[in-house]
Amino acid sequence: MSLSTADIHADILVAGAGAAGLSAALALAQAGFSVVCVGHVDTRANGRTVALFEASLRFYKALGVWPHFRGKTAPLARIAMIDATGARFPVPSVSFAAAEIGLAAFGENIENNVLVEGLAEIAAATKNLFLHEGMIGDISFGVDAVLATLADGQRVTAKLAAAADGRMSPARTKAGIGTRVWTYPQIAFTALLSHPKPHRNISTEFHTRSGPCTLVPLRGVENKPNRSSLVWLMSPEAAERRRALSNSELAQEIEDQIDSLLGKIEIDGPGGFFPMAGMSANRLVGHRIALVGEAAHIFPPLAAQGLNLSLRDSAALADVLADARALGADIGSVRTLKTYEIARRSDIFIRTNGVDILNRSLLSNLFPVDFLRGAGLFAFSAIGPLRRALMREGVLTHGTLPRLMQKRPARRFTPSSRGTASIGMSGRG
Repeated sequence: MSLSTADIHADILVAGAGAAGLSAALALAQAGFSVVCVGHVDTRANGRTVALFEASLRFYKALGVWPHFRGKTAPLARIAMIDATGARFPVPSVSFAAAEIGLAAFGENIENNVLVEGLAEIAAATKNLFLHEGMIGDISFGVDAVLATLADGQRVTAKLAAAADGRMSPARTKAGIGTRVWTYPQIAFTALLSHPKPHRNISTEFHTRSGPCTLVPLRGVENKPNRSSLVWLMSPEAAERRRALSNSELAQEIEDQIDSLLGKIEIDGPGGFFPMAGMSANRLVGHRIALVGEAAHIFPPLAAQGLNLSLRDSAALADVLADARALGADIGSVRTLKTYEIARRSDIFIRTNGVDILNRSLLSNLFPVDFLRGAGLFAFSAIGPLRRALMREGVLTHGTLPRLMQKRPARRFTPSSRGTASIGMSGRG
């Protein structure tokens, strides 16, 4: 549903309409809040996919949106890690099976554009949620409200802004929240591949001196039953050279890098090259603003933690705001939002720093670093309880999950069942 030309009054303004922003908007609307979600919905194919782990699947199932994506995903039943760094200390290959922790699969892999397109369709049809496919021109944070002027001149007043508007986040900047930013000597190449050999629902990571080269299962399509997505981290020099290659030449280099694991490789559709960087916001909240997703944290695409972490942000924010409303508290106050920051701080710290350490360990050829990495992988391979603990941490995380991600989430509230939230408009035509 689109906005009219009138002024809009809502409980929450979600800035950003990517997967994280749309997911946050849906969770908050279903928690009984009136929500306006503003942002550009980008459904262009770019070779990027999202591995949604068990907690994220529970989240989407609890929201009732997962049936929309059935038949569009591929399960991840096993994860294999193969050392290709040439380390002087032998680094063992490691394999993790979802069945070891009682799951049929760790999660499901889906093309990013398919996920965003589906979420946008659901958001547009959701009661008490307005999706405006534009941009925010300006935003300010008053004592009692957030005031946003959209690029087309429309105005939105809300009690709270949930900033899910990406790494540059204009909303975060306007709120005066700083960041710590760092870079890596890496470029990620992403692409969708087709191949003759089946992937058998196994995600395979080749660890190289320039970073991981990861193959993740994809659903088959007509005449192409065997497909995978690729995320290949490489040096800027290698990326520059490979940009100039034809698709057939690039496919041959991929095949060589993965030791012809899946047979002859063909690149299936557009891909992309993306510089690698990390970012951590100095704080997650301010007066009438909470940061979600890449507005709060960014790290390289290792172990598929990015969007899964962002969805935990969304689910936790819905919990905190619903609890605050039940107590009659101001949902936009720093006092309320500090509860969200406390709930998310540890998880974000562990993921951001864990991925950073793993990535830098691959880039280093120092013997002590190789020794520690090899010893760690050997321990995970040989010690069953340790391996299973690592797997559970990867897909379900430590501590208490937000209610929407628990095994049996509480019955979700809808605006119609609560009868307390509405979006006000003046002069609607």
